[in-house]
Amino acid sequence: MPDMADTTAPFRALPEHELAELMARTVTKAYPKNAIVVNEGDNTDSLFIILSGRVKIFVADEQGREFVLGNAGPGDYFGEIALDGGPRSASVMTLDPCRFAVITRADLKSFIAAHPGIALEIMTNLSRRVRALTERVKSLALMDAYGRIARQLLELAEERDGALVIDRAPTQQEIADRVGASRQMVSRIFNDLLAGGYVARAGRKLVILRKPPRAW
Repeated sequence: MPDMADTTAPFRALPEHELAELMARTVTKAYPKNAIVVNEGDNTDSLFIILSGRVKIFVADEQGREFVLGNAGPGDYFGEIALDGGPRSASVMTLDPCRFAVITRADLKSFIAAHPGIALEIMTNLSRRVRALTERVKSLALMDAYGRIARQLLELAEERDGALVIDRAPTQQEIADRVGASRQMVSRIFNDLLAGGYVARAGRKLVILRKPPRAW
């Protein structure tokens, strides 16, 4: 049985005996780095709880161009949209070796029927995701490439000792995939931010020294 201490909200909020009951319904699966866990359009019906490692969630066109909807790590889950019986709405690929606790739609529905309070928590979490995606669509529609890149950096940063720090700075291609711009455009804007003293590198970290302007 997966380590219950690693599970995510809303499941982490369950009483211990209910959490044990839920995790008893799961199976543990391990995937290597750069493995596709689910494909957009698949008819699989399971929910995946991330026990270790990180994944990216993305959509792609027929030419293989990707748009990254977000990343997820330990304490997150994905696949709840498949509970409606429809196909997967996005693909998921591992960024590290990963372990997942996997529960089928039938088992999760059975658990929710016995413990209906968890349904509200899942709905609340899904609402947060919809709100975040709405903001992403808004920025794509209303901001230029510079504005989208600056916004992405601020969203990834965490405040620490009075500074905004991105511990695991994304590559320029990863930023490009997230904001719908070319890698060359990201490189040019990023170099401008470095030269202007707005950001600085510190090994794998990226430090935002001062908030980038709204427009370049």
